[in-house]
Amino acid sequence: MKIAILPGDGIGREIVTEAVKVLKALDLSFEMEFADVGGVAYAAHGHPLPDATLKLAKQADAVLFGAVGDFQYDNLERHLRPEQAILGLRKELGLFANFRPAICYEQLTHASSLKPELVAGLDILIIRELTGDIYFGQPRGRRTASDGHFPGADEAFDTMRYARPEIERIAHVAFQAAQKRGKKLLSVDKANVLETFQFWRDVMNEVHKQYPDVTLEHMYVDNAAMQLVKAPKNIDVLVTGNMFGDILSDEAAMLTGSIGMLPSASLNAKNQGLYEPSHGSAPDIAGKGIANPLATILSAAMMLRYSLGKPEAADRIERAVKKVLASGLRTADIYSEGTRKVGTVEMGDAVVAAL
Repeated sequence: MKIAILPGDGIGREIVTEAVKVLKALDLSFEMEFADVGGVAYAAHGHPLPDATLKLAKQADAVLFGAVGDFQYDNLERHLRPEQAILGLRKELGLFANFRPAICYEQLTHASSLKPELVAGLDILIIRELTGDIYFGQPRGRRTASDGHFPGADEAFDTMRYARPEIERIAHVAFQAAQKRGKKLLSVDKANVLETFQFWRDVMNEVHKQYPDVTLEHMYVDNAAMQLVKAPKNIDVLVTGNMFGDILSDEAAMLTGSIGMLPSASLNAKNQGLYEPSHGSAPDIAGKGIANPLATILSAAMMLRYSLGKPEAADRIERAVKKVLASGLRTADIYSEGTRKVGTVEMGDAVVAAL
């Protein structure tokens, strides 16, 4: 089994180092190969996703990814910015299904921004379509407006679009995930305003006929955002488009205590996947040794389960994380009175010890 290790920028190298440490502690036969991506790749190779990195990612069974982005590259042309690396990997690898579990561990209920009784036992799976929608739709660009309220003015435009096969394949993934959980699926759209999402709703209803054992509910995205903070435990599996999924999954992250706790998996049709924490590169704390590595470590567990066929090893990592949290160790983002604050390396070492 070959794993491409792409640490990236900011805290990426620090948190990926701890995840690799945990993987090595499992004593499984992995081949790991490292490569540059993001801002560090632009600085070294002139592009955020060099050909060699993309080739490695395509050859690997799975990709363990840190984070990309750095303030110093914000003025580059858009196609050269670090963030284009992750978009490029999603497109080139066909990673259309993004899994973002939002789980509030018992020990972290008081770290959540909501009352403990609202988040205790929280376990939501957000499934985000990842290669369509307004992020990839064409045409896009800048031009002089020929109509609208201000003809003749400069304007920018993007295109929101979904084809039937794009919606059908993410629908099947979502319904099948719901079958393995509580048999409840919430589809989030904006069908009352956007033709794209009326089409989304229509296709979801059609695919639902193949899964009569699953209850399907539709909800507008603004109401879904409200329900996530009002009654989050009413949601089991949530499926939505690329942009809405990006926003809602970050909102859900705060229910768990910290976005530093949220892993993610992005899969293609062959179950080849890219695994990364849901948070960004946090360049403001890079190098300080205080970043939370648990989301990356839990992403490695998802990698073992979904792409590498090692569910028992994945379970071991997840049990180790729970044991560490039960012992009272906390990084700064999840620290509360009565617990012990530790750094990135010490948290990684604790997970290895718990294994």
